[in-house]
Order: sequence, then C-alpha cells, then structure tokens
Amino acid sequence: MRRTVKVISVMIVTAAFAMMSVTTYAQQQKKGEPWTIPAEYKTMKNPVVSDATTLAAGKMAYDKNCASCHGKLGKGDGPKGRMCKVFPGDFSGADFQAYSEGTMFYQTKSGRGEMPAYDKKVPDNDIWKMVIYMRSLKQQ
Repeated sequence: MRRTVKVISVMIVTAAFAMMSVTTYAQQQKKGEPWTIPAEYKTMKNPVVSDATTLAAGKMAYDKNCASCHGKLGKGDGPKGRMCKVFPGDFSGADFQAYSEGTMFYQTKSGRGEMPAYDKKVPDNDIWKMVIYMRSLKQQ
C-alpha cells in the first residue's frame, strides 16, 4: 500500500512538472514574421471543387501532414508544434482565414523555417484539398 502511494505520488509530481515545462515553453514561442507571397499565388484560385469528398480527403491529408504541429483543430497546439520556437499559427482565427486560398497553398507547398515544404512530399492536388480543409477550421 505504501509503495503504491509513493509510486502514484511520483507519477503525479512528474506529470505536473512535464505540464509546467510544456506550458512555459509554449509561452516563450514567438510569433512568425509575415510571409512574402509571390503575386501569382495571392490571386490563384483553388482548382479543386469543394465538396464532402474533397473535404474528407483534405482532412485525411491534413491529419497525416499537418496536425502534429498545427493541432487537430488548427489551433497551433499539436505535440510537435508546442516544441517549435515559432508558434505554428491558429488556422481557425480571422487572420489566417483572411488569407487567399493561393496564399495558403503557397505556404503549405513552400514552407519556411520550422515549417517543412511539401512541394516534393504531397501532390499539388492534395495540397489544394488540405486548403479546403483548413478553410473549414474557421471559428464559428
């Protein structure tokens, strides 16, 4: 009984310390610098039709490639994202949602800094589907 209480106490203290460490680190993340988006991308239209099928495919591609940093709901709170020096960004917020779809496509395709480029990892068509899904993360 005593040993069990001791083990549970150690686990609680360890978990509390880990949570404080993650919280402290997340508060130290800096905001990313503004992106420089080439003009042709700013006005680029998504060639993929937005429907339930493409939204589901976009979510699947997002979950595979983006959620570990950007979080399941796009809040920038994924497990890897919490460890980044620069906050990954909140896809549900008004600032991100104000971007054109071409801008979102460019950022995903090109990457920068801690954000990997997906141009050689994910086909353009799937990046466009992820853009459709990212649009769906808009705060209600």
